[in-house]
Amino acid sequence: MVGRIDKVIRADLCLGCGACTSADIVHCGASMTITSSGFLRPLFSRPLTAEEDAKAAALCPAARLELQPQAKVHPDWGPLIEVRTGWATDADVRFRGSSGGVLSALMIYLLESGRIHFVAHVAASESDPLASERRKSRTRSEILAGAGSRYGPAAAAGALHDLFASGERFAFVGKPCDVAALRAYVGPRAELHSQLVLAASFICAGVPSLHGTHDVLRALGTQPCEIARFHYRGNGWPGFTTAYTHDGRKLRMNYNRSWGHILGRRLQLRCKLCPDGTGEFADVVCGDAWYCKDGNPEFEERDGRSLLLTRTPCGEAAVLDAVAAGALTVGISSVSDISHMQPYQLSRKRVVLGRWLAASLRTGVWPRFRGLHLRPAMARGGWLPALRNAWGTFKRMSISNG
Repeated sequence: MVGRIDKVIRADLCLGCGACTSADIVHCGASMTITSSGFLRPLFSRPLTAEEDAKAAALCPAARLELQPQAKVHPDWGPLIEVRTGWATDADVRFRGSSGGVLSALMIYLLESGRIHFVAHVAASESDPLASERRKSRTRSEILAGAGSRYGPAAAAGALHDLFASGERFAFVGKPCDVAALRAYVGPRAELHSQLVLAASFICAGVPSLHGTHDVLRALGTQPCEIARFHYRGNGWPGFTTAYTHDGRKLRMNYNRSWGHILGRRLQLRCKLCPDGTGEFADVVCGDAWYCKDGNPEFEERDGRSLLLTRTPCGEAAVLDAVAAGALTVGISSVSDISHMQPYQLSRKRVVLGRWLAASLRTGVWPRFRGLHLRPAMARGGWLPALRNAWGTFKRMSISNG
């Protein structure tokens, strides 16, 4: 009998988060590997047992997303305590972050105030400048070294048992799906709750294939073997994609071209079906607080500004403390501002149920989504856009599988 995890992988619905590779879940030397498609996928040394498959599927955000009920929930944006815009008070942190440096400043504050021992987050690999990996940062300099978005595959939720092995308190920063997997892992393990001090996420439009990065390099007139350092974003807002070559060249591409015309067209299938692009499982979420003109975000270089959402009392308290300590500069915004700054996320949330209906009919994989208020969101957007997206998704998947 084919297990649920195997079905997810065969249907090309895997997110590459890595949660299913935790050693206390599966006992077969599981690892994550880059496939020919340029995405991370789990590799198991043998077929999973029924028990292992059930445990792994309970963590898999492609197979299951179950958000616990909370007091204040918006049908489009999920749990919300407060909506703010702001930036890191420290000018260097603000400049080096992707969108105002709020997450970096918050993590530095938690470390330096002694509330956590380390931050688990994704940064460029030390052995491969084009690869991304999870690391544990314990100092301001280590956090800043990993500042800036990484628009490529990264198993931030891989080997989750390693984060808790030392007994230390930590904060976690990852994609919405990574945070959802972490919550599923921690949920039934009461002994771990005190170690996870804060789970932070960022607004996510999806994970591009590593081939997308190679496409960017070709457009810049270089190739992977020539790269010494590579930044997708940061060092300004929105910041330039920047490649530093071994022979001393510095090659740049603006955000609109790198993401809008290259990377954003290389997304994995599951990301196009994502019901949670705004990190509804997180305590705190940050994203680009885009300035807009005629309803469209503007991408000229400015001083960084973050959209900051607090979703839990824990997240709200952490933000208020960081503001009081002078680490963050913030102002209150309205819920309506979110849709102006992140119009893509609004439209996606309202049509995603239609996309999933088509994908499930095509693949036979029916994920369990609870607590995300997908039906109210679809009703607010109207049934016709959702049906159009369902038909479009079904046709595209039929062509790709043909």
